[in-house]
Amino acid sequence: MPWPSRKRDKGAVADKKEPDAKIAKTEEETSDKEEEEKSAKPPAGGSKSGWKNWKKKESESGGEESKITYCHWLLKSEPESRLEKGVDVKFSVDDLKAQPNQTTCWDGVRNYQARNFLRSMKIGQQAFFYHSNCKEPGIVAIVKIVKEAYPDHTQFDQKDPHYDSTSRKENPKWSMVDVQFVRMTKRFIPLSELKALHLAHKADGGPLKDMMLFTRQRLSIQPLTQEEFDFVLSLEETKPH
Repeated sequence: MPWPSRKRDKGAVADKKEPDAKIAKTEEETSDKEEEEKSAKPPAGGSKSGWKNWKKKESESGGEESKITYCHWLLKSEPESRLEKGVDVKFSVDDLKAQPNQTTCWDGVRNYQARNFLRSMKIGQQAFFYHSNCKEPGIVAIVKIVKEAYPDHTQFDQKDPHYDSTSRKENPKWSMVDVQFVRMTKRFIPLSELKALHLAHKADGGPLKDMMLFTRQRLSIQPLTQEEFDFVLSLEETKPH
């Protein structure tokens, strides 16, 4: 890809508070722990509300109960600069929008579960673009899959931070997909709001009770059920909780 930045999910890095400690696309070792700690407050009053009325609205409009299958995704990316082996691995939604046709490969994934999720992606499926390891992490945009999994070229590039000397071209270990910008979300949906809703839904059985953003928070590529995706999308139309 023409940009020096790389999507990565080799290892999550803890959020840095210093203004010059910046980052790019994250993964399993990336410690979203600090992000979660910052937002791990019990839901207050209205934070708990929303899903039952939302569910009722879906039912009234004839919406069917979604099956427990993963058909949407959440892709974490670090929007602030950080050098890894001399390469700036930053990649924000603005970087994506600046790409030709607003499309890029999602490379640098070095976690097997995340790789398997990549390999499960289908053309046309939508994903949330999530800014991670920054001052205020959260969902900023929607993207779609425009090319299904194929070998990640960075695994064979010795100058790339994500070079893997154990991978062979005849049997590549790592895959990537191509994603295209669809639109910005109508409002920024912060991790803190999603966390409060997750805690409330754990208590009363709401749609975000098992959201992988909190059950497997270090993964930079996470699947979403139709119900999870639709509920998070519905937050665009509400005031921040």
